[in-house]
Amino acid sequence: MFSIIIPLYNSEATLKNCLDSVFSQNYKDFEVIVVDGLSKDKSMDIVKMYVNKNKNLHYLSEADKGIYDAMNKGIKMAKGKWLYFMGSDDSFYSTDVLQNVHASLECNKDLDVVYGNVFSERFNGVYNGIFYDEKLYYENICHQSIFFHNSVFRQVGNFNLNYKAHADWEHNMKWFLSSKINKKYIDLIVANYSDGGFSSQHGDSQFEKDKIFVFLKNGFQYAQKSVRHRLWTISIKLSIKNRNILRTIKLLFYYRFVVPRTNVNQNH
Repeated sequence: MFSIIIPLYNSEATLKNCLDSVFSQNYKDFEVIVVDGLSKDKSMDIVKMYVNKNKNLHYLSEADKGIYDAMNKGIKMAKGKWLYFMGSDDSFYSTDVLQNVHASLECNKDLDVVYGNVFSERFNGVYNGIFYDEKLYYENICHQSIFFHNSVFRQVGNFNLNYKAHADWEHNMKWFLSSKINKKYIDLIVANYSDGGFSSQHGDSQFEKDKIFVFLKNGFQYAQKSVRHRLWTISIKLSIKNRNILRTIKLLFYYRFVVPRTNVNQNH
């Protein structure tokens, strides 16, 4: 039912807690895929120790191009119907998370994505409820709160390696703003989110430059026209103020994604 994909690099201090939270789940129809980027600590010793006790744990250890490359490798390896990405310093919030998600999916068999919440000291508690188009522009949905049907990656693609810290944000815009992807928020705390992950510690200047274009290109049908227009206007005013001629020209070209289109109403 579930493929739980864990990118890994030098995580010996947190990995046991992460894996224990997975293997203590009440719902047992899952596999775990650890994708290691040639850790230099004892992380792989820990993984191999768990492999001896859990035949549904698989691993790959080889050089990679970062966390999203590891996640893409995990997608390729996954055999589950639903994919979930967990940081090696994260953990499930409770022992019945997979059981509750499974129950929700059984009641909503037409869904492509379900997402809930995470708990983190970084956010002073629970983050972050139901998302809508404009909210997603300013805030990201934590991948630790999302379950993807495996078909989603065939429809919108894998994680874009051009973005070193926010490829998941770009990917979220692709599926969330697509009228072809059925998504649903469930009021459930899925994971304890650690503040030590790569994306929380590093900015992504390339994504920040591209964000408005990603949003407009993927949201021209689903996002409200007023939202598209407001974000485009803010961006082009800033671009003109900064005398960025090439960006201004590109924004003018992208106005074709702002003009009125037939909006598709869909519950989140």
